[in-house]
Amino acid sequence: MDWDRLRIFHIVAQAGSLTDAGYALNLSQSAVSRQVSGLEKAMGIGLFHRHARGLLLTEQGKHLFKITREIFAQVNAIGAIVSESRDGLAGTLRVATTVAIGSVWLASRLKRFMQNYPKLRLNINLTDGYVDFTLREIDVAINYYQALPTDDVIQKDLGCIRMGVYASRDYVQNFGLPRTPEELDHHRIIAFGDNGVAPSDNASWLLRFGTKPGVLRSPYLAINNAYGMLQAVRCGIGIAILADFVASDYDDLVELFTDIQTPTMQMYYTYPKALDGLARLNMLYEFMKLELEKK
Repeated sequence: MDWDRLRIFHIVAQAGSLTDAGYALNLSQSAVSRQVSGLEKAMGIGLFHRHARGLLLTEQGKHLFKITREIFAQVNAIGAIVSESRDGLAGTLRVATTVAIGSVWLASRLKRFMQNYPKLRLNINLTDGYVDFTLREIDVAINYYQALPTDDVIQKDLGCIRMGVYASRDYVQNFGLPRTPEELDHHRIIAFGDNGVAPSDNASWLLRFGTKPGVLRSPYLAINNAYGMLQAVRCGIGIAILADFVASDYDDLVELFTDIQTPTMQMYYTYPKALDGLARLNMLYEFMKLELEKK
């Protein structure tokens, strides 16, 4: 098997066009096309459907692309581990985390981590969606998604995150303090919107808290993002359920119903098995654990 042709096929499959692949490979479009055609001829199968707007993988091409993704992911992982053993904690660590965790909590704490490891670069991708490690665009995900048994990943617990009911001091001053769960019927509730990726199954818990079975309150404001909910609460718009470790950073927030058992979420630290042993991954994990335990 011609590994150079496989590499070119992989780049073409990622790019979806010969022109874009040529730019990435620093080759002409015709040179890329010849390499792909040569691979198809050698394998005796068609790998792409060619049309005016680009290239689409055939079924055989999809199967080969899945294999090449794994091959080159392993190669990149080996390269990262070898370079780390040579250069120490250097290079780039690509982290995916939720908008709320990344922008509200993690970003404000990264200075200490990066001061300890000045040669290490972090690339933070904020997403509330599921992270697909098969694309190998991310090294580690920090979120609330439990890995499936079929996922080729290592998943570590970062901790059990407690949720609390919060309002701003301005809101309490203007609208009063609800003393019982039933009194929430007369208050402005901020809830997680239907069109977002909820951080947990309990994102709309406050709409049910203190109501009769099967009854939901109508939210005064719905936002499909936990960071947006936090900002709305801080602005005095209403009352919402927020993660304790996020809300604790803000003195303008008041926790309500502190004697009530509220929902919890498990936070996970997930990365591909191919990267196991990478010191930079372990260092970030230990840093996260220590910071979360400070709450």
